[in-house]
Amino acid sequence: MTKADLIEAMAKDAGITKVAAGAALDSFVDGIVKTLKKKDGKITLVGFGTFSKGRRKARKGRNPQTGAEIKIKASTVVKFKAGKKLKASV
Repeated sequence: MTKADLIEAMAKDAGITKVAAGAALDSFVDGIVKTLKKKDGKITLVGFGTFSKGRRKARKGRNPQTGAEIKIKASTVVKFKAGKKLKASV
């Protein structure tokens, strides 16, 4: 499903225009991003899941083409843990 497909489905289910559904989806995504940018950013949607931040340590890796060893920098990653209802429905 693409973003356009999701907007169309949201508009149909809620009985609103695609423009309004697109604005709602953009607002939802922006809210998640803003919250995750905070130091202890975490969002829990009961029944759906939890978005949180995690830290990935620096490590060594290999270039698959040359086999040369490379350094991979530490980074912050977004984690998603599915909720009970989502797990049960899938």
